[in-house]
Amino acid sequence: MTIELRRVTADDWEAWRAVRLAALAEAPTAFGSTHADWAEAPEHRWRTRLSIPGALDLVAYEDGARPVGLATGVPNPDGPDPDGRDHAELISMWVDPAARGRGIARSLITAIADWAAASGASALELSVMPDNAHARRTYERAGFTVADTLGDALPDGRHEVVMRRDLTPGRTADVPQEAGRP
Repeated sequence: MTIELRRVTADDWEAWRAVRLAALAEAPTAFGSTHADWAEAPEHRWRTRLSIPGALDLVAYEDGARPVGLATGVPNPDGPDPDGRDHAELISMWVDPAARGRGIARSLITAIADWAAASGASALELSVMPDNAHARRTYERAGFTVADTLGDALPDGRHEVVMRRDLTPGRTADVPQEAGRP
């Protein structure tokens, strides 16, 4: 099995749509968006989603044909934090359950972390649902730690868990590179 990561743009909205809808259907509680939010979305909404300035949108393909995952890196729209550190964010991360355990998540995370570091970010952040232990372990293995910052409030009163990976040269986690990196 070979994993290939492909950068997608607004022109690739149909390919992104298929994988994103699969993610929202398979993991309805893992994302801030729902399948119902996007199932009937018109083309321009998908194109807009894939046109975030400075973002990197990736789809992972198994053996060059079957889409098995996706992830997006977005720059911090608010600029540097009060300490002068800038960060990027990892969003929309998902791997097809049938393809998990093959290094696809690590490949996606590594590609987004490399992009963020090359863009000048000193850290990569993400938010994960507090009860998504599997995702949290995946992120921890990729060098993320739970941040002191509270994530977005959830309807039940809990908050998303914010995780952070330091991208400072010499301080980044040693994350082995998988085959198929762009």
